[in-house]
Amino acid sequence: MSDPTGRLNSLDAFRGFTIAAMVLVNNPGDWSNLYSQLAHALWHGWTFTDAIFPFFLFIGGVSMALSLGRLAAAGADKPKLLLKLAKRAMLIFLIGFLLNLIPYFNFDKVRIPGVLQRIALCTLLAAPIVVYCGWRMQLAIIGLLLTVYSALMLFYPVPGIGAGVLEPGKDFGAWIDRMVLDGHMWVQSKTWDPEGLFSTLPALCSQLFGVLAGRFLLSKIDRTEQVVWMLLAGLLCLWLGVILDTVLMPINKSLWTPSYCFLMTGWALLLFSAFFWLLDVNPYRAVREAAARWTHPFKIYGMNALFIFAFSGLVAKMLGFIKLAQPDGGTLSLGRSLYAPLRDLPIGAVNSSLLHALLFNACMFAIAWFMWRRKWFVKV
Repeated sequence: MSDPTGRLNSLDAFRGFTIAAMVLVNNPGDWSNLYSQLAHALWHGWTFTDAIFPFFLFIGGVSMALSLGRLAAAGADKPKLLLKLAKRAMLIFLIGFLLNLIPYFNFDKVRIPGVLQRIALCTLLAAPIVVYCGWRMQLAIIGLLLTVYSALMLFYPVPGIGAGVLEPGKDFGAWIDRMVLDGHMWVQSKTWDPEGLFSTLPALCSQLFGVLAGRFLLSKIDRTEQVVWMLLAGLLCLWLGVILDTVLMPINKSLWTPSYCFLMTGWALLLFSAFFWLLDVNPYRAVREAAARWTHPFKIYGMNALFIFAFSGLVAKMLGFIKLAQPDGGTLSLGRSLYAPLRDLPIGAVNSSLLHALLFNACMFAIAWFMWRRKWFVKV
């Protein structure tokens, strides 16, 4: 069941699973040697890796609905609540921006967008919708945002390119990003950004779907029935994602197309429902206790998810930045030096790369476990 503080064990476990997955896919030993599911789809289509970011936004939406629901029930002042959420969003954005600045602090070319920056923008935009709108209005806003996004992506003529071109750097969203963020986008493309401004609108919808799920959890409907309805909603979203992939726009994480939004919401609902039933709902004590044991590492991770994400990103950057002198007079990054013994193992390049990611994850978990043991929980 839920713990005495009112937290959902399932939500912490799902959050921990998601951060563990993100640390795994972000830290291979060799980016040129990856299992296909541990790399993003090249453009259209999706892999396991492409599901991780939408899961974060969905979880953030559920958390917003639950926390705001409790605060509203306690009679919290809505303007003060919005100010608190705005400050939280600003802090998350600054953390993400600082990670982009490290280690060179080149303000002239620093990338402004990023994962944490998108989470911050979605939180900022979702806050008034959550505080002031009922579920029907929230659902209508999702529909409106996806409709406006689709109309502009498909029918607005991008200068020099035309309308409805969904190739890298040629879509409407990339054109907006170049006008606003020119010189401050993803360095590997320079003409578009996977966390750009315009595609934040459908990403916001992913968070609002989480808000709707959280509101549903606050209802008086029996929890077992809630699991069934969430499973059915998840299957419906998967079906809509597949249909929209065919009739509207392809599934594409970088564009965050409506088909991608629905598909990943579907997977999020199915996975969260499984955690929810196992850890907070099911009546079989032995099953619940067994599930609590094997998901406990995820819960530990989930209690400090933002810190672990930011810290793991910082460590990965420093492993690439710190250089060690070599006998031949050259230099090698600390990360490559640490990976060398794994690379030489007779297990194949892909498995060596995966082993590095697993060991890196184990180190991050050790830090999360230490913080959990000391009851150090970083709140933003």
